[in-house]
Amino acid sequence: MPVNDEDKKIITLARAGRARTGAAEGAAVRDETGRTYSATSVDLPSLKLSALHVAVAMAVSSGAEDLEAAALVTAADTVGDADLAAVRDLGPKAAVFVAAPDGSLKAALT
Repeated sequence: MPVNDEDKKIITLARAGRARTGAAEGAAVRDETGRTYSATSVDLPSLKLSALHVAVAMAVSSGAEDLEAAALVTAADTVGDADLAAVRDLGPKAAVFVAAPDGSLKAALT
């Protein structure tokens, strides 16, 4: 799957958030209007959320009705089932990109 400039943008946003906060993961999603939402994983004693869960929740709480694409920057090789399910709940046809911390693409799911 080719990565266009808009997809590169959400990968860059996910990388930047992860680097800025030192979080395990960074994620970004793009909604049907082109708005982007960037997030990192949350690891508190009483609250643990993946970066994709936070990004999807931000999109939903801002009124997004669909997702065009999602990006996850992580040391893992692929996106977890629960993260993919969250993306698919809002954007059944969204492309999902998984990138390494250096930004290199590991996987592209459609």
